[in-house]
Amino acid sequence: MPRPASPSRAGLTATGLALAASLLLTPAQAADYYAGKTIDFLVGGDVGGGYDIYARTISRHLARFIPGNPTVVVKNQPGAGSGRAATFLYSVAPKDGSVIGAVFPGVVMGPLLDDRAQALFDPTRFQYLASADNATRVCISHARSSIKRFEDVLTQKAIMGASAAGGSTRDYINMLKKATGAMFELVAGYKGTADIFLAMERGEVDGMCGLDWTSLKSQRPDWVRDKAVNILAQTNLEPQPELARLGVPQIGPYIRIADDKKAVELIISQQVLGRPYLAPPGVAAEPVGILRAAFAATLQDRDFLADAERSRIDIEPSSGERVQQLVEQLYATPKATVERAKELIKP
Repeated sequence: MPRPASPSRAGLTATGLALAASLLLTPAQAADYYAGKTIDFLVGGDVGGGYDIYARTISRHLARFIPGNPTVVVKNQPGAGSGRAATFLYSVAPKDGSVIGAVFPGVVMGPLLDDRAQALFDPTRFQYLASADNATRVCISHARSSIKRFEDVLTQKAIMGASAAGGSTRDYINMLKKATGAMFELVAGYKGTADIFLAMERGEVDGMCGLDWTSLKSQRPDWVRDKAVNILAQTNLEPQPELARLGVPQIGPYIRIADDKKAVELIISQQVLGRPYLAPPGVAAEPVGILRAAFAATLQDRDFLADAERSRIDIEPSSGERVQQLVEQLYATPKATVERAKELIKP
């Protein structure tokens, strides 16, 4: 169910309202910019995954807030933890505002924490349009597993499923294994979270980490309702109220070393990006402004929020400007913290 913005994010909401109001100030010629055009909305994840559900819900409303009412078409381009979609946006997509993307936060952090990603794209040069949610990620196990609490993985082995390199389900397992001493055994290579869910049902793996809480609720609402899943821990900078009421602990107290806590905070700070939407570098200011205002208006629209509730997705938006600022701050992190974070997510 959509969450009201917390007091700490009231400024972001005010920014969003200001951006929405700016639609009224858009020059008349702005309507001509997108009139009769199509916007390709690339999703760097599989059909039916959490990021796909968010993008398709947004796409049903976005055009109403873009002067000229273009057609918005969602296209999936999964691969490399959204790296394939990000690389396409950065290097191949037209720089005219006709192609936008929805990518995993890990792809924004990738070049900071993975040297191999630096030659492919520079996340600080993307033009961020909005984020739909301030995400909380969880570690879970299937109800049939002997792993019922996070304390259990400190004393017994747990087989955990993950996607390919670059995805949060893999990085978070490595991070928590090293920072907390969790006895995780990683089984990687699953196509996405939907396949890991099936592996959990078949008993191939105990569970997974790095999964967005909203994705669990939207993809497997029956698991949450019927208590078919154990929620072992929440990874976030501030406790998520719903999970706190359920008694799900934050991961911080399980981290043993102060420097590791700083590194883990850097890694999970990507979650503040939640569901980031972006345009390629080089797109002119006019279409970027139109798109930012359209996302801001959409993410606060009553009809959209009702649709989001039906889709079981949470909405806690951030403006494109705020996301842009956050990315720049992340890339200004002290080198020692960055280097330790790199070590934590390495296999």
